Amino acid sequence: MRCPFCGWNESVVVDSREHGDGESIRRRRKCPNCTRRFTTFERVELALIRVVKKDGRREDFNRAKLRAKLGVAFTKRSVSEEQIDALVGSVVQELMQRGDREVTSAEIGELLMRRLKNLDEIAYIRFASVYRNFQDLDSLRTEMEALTRGRDDDQPVNGRD
Repeated sequence: MRCPFCGWNESVVVDSREHGDGESIRRRRKCPNCTRRFTTFERVELALIRVVKKDGRREDFNRAKLRAKLGVAFTKRSVSEEQIDALVGSVVQELMQRGDREVTSAEIGELLMRRLKNLDEIAYIRFASVYRNFQDLDSLRTEMEALTRGRDDDQPVNGRD
């Protein structure tokens, strides 16, 4: 692994451990040239899955892109990075278990929506407003009413009372 600081072509692994739900490995590395340390992550790549976009284009599945889209929905919310990584990981795991070579962006969106609803309702509404392309307040209000009807009022959401 090339050193990100000095560009040296080799580095030494000083520590390895599982990260998240065991879906990736975190490695601490040290450059023998400049002696600086850095972290790398190793995970299964889903390059075999193609995403079919709404306009018919196809592109390789990109975990980082999925994570970035969720990052916007979770802005200023009290959801940890680990929880977001677990959410992405559960979607990736479901896609891998399906074994399909292609999946539509709409299917990925629905997988995320189901999980977001249980994790953080505000992030759910933020994501839904873009994903479902709300055109007016009535569309938003309808989605919020469906969200409210869908949960048990005796159950705290996201651990809140």
